[in-house]
Amino acid sequence: MERGQVKSVDETARDAPLVSVIIPCYNQAHFLGEAIESVLNQSYPHYEIIVVDDGSTDNTSEVAESYTQVKLLRQENHGRPAVGRNNGFLESVGDYIVFLDSDDHLLPDALEIGLSYLESHPEYAFVSGHCRAMDSSGAPLPVRQDPCIEKEHYLALLHHNYIWTPGTVMFRREALERAGCFNISMSMKGSEDYDLYLRIARESPVYCHAHAVVEYREHGASLSRNAATMLKSTLTVHRAQWPFVKGNKRYEQAYREGERFWKQYYGEHLVERVRSQVRKKEEWNQAAQGLKVLLRYHPKEFFTQAYRKLYCFVFRVKA
Repeated sequence: MERGQVKSVDETARDAPLVSVIIPCYNQAHFLGEAIESVLNQSYPHYEIIVVDDGSTDNTSEVAESYTQVKLLRQENHGRPAVGRNNGFLESVGDYIVFLDSDDHLLPDALEIGLSYLESHPEYAFVSGHCRAMDSSGAPLPVRQDPCIEKEHYLALLHHNYIWTPGTVMFRREALERAGCFNISMSMKGSEDYDLYLRIARESPVYCHAHAVVEYREHGASLSRNAATMLKSTLTVHRAQWPFVKGNKRYEQAYREGERFWKQYYGEHLVERVRSQVRKKEEWNQAAQGLKVLLRYHPKEFFTQAYRKLYCFVFRVKA
């Protein structure tokens, strides 16, 4: 990895907590400037910005270098934001850490809000907030907002991941160091953040506040739209918790409910994706890969779909 040059550091930040905002980016130069600007517009002034260029083929590095306040790191392409987040964390010096996706925005008071909770509650390993949704152009979108979790956060995370996007979380540096940051095992690709929240919440107190701190961009390039990858990785992360919940009836119940939730959530998306690929006919290989993931991680839905297709074929009715 090639290290960029730090352009400037706010000297007045020496006696105040420093927040490191780490922005991994791959071929999203068209959004990156907005993400950086959202940090520069924070009400809390003591921060550093680290952009990690994941081997982009567009002008991501040039955009980052146009801001004197940004430290730029370049790395070979890994195709995973979690690798860039880990490398950015190793280069950071802040007491507190925020991982902002390059297509999202921090709302103006985001750092101040997160810092206020962590400074007043030294027992919290991280705090998380809510987000607003926007489309690719930045126009607002409706978003289903989960209620604020007031207690038993590990139990809640076993049910489902109530944290919409990494930028809504502010971590205490020591908590990330203890956890070893993001697990970059290939089996967890796309769900590394969920794995990190579970591992930390299992061992340490965390907190959820009701403030919106991020504008989350929904668009076709988002990894979360790859249902096959997300079904596989999310269930891998979730199943890794079984040794820690076994024997605790409440945790076991939450675990089973969570597994059903993830199978239904990503399984339905994957079924629709496979149907679309089959209709197009030229995407047989992708459809076969999707069915393979369904068979392994959600066999009930796989056989339901297979039976439905056979029934429609025999009785000559539309699926």
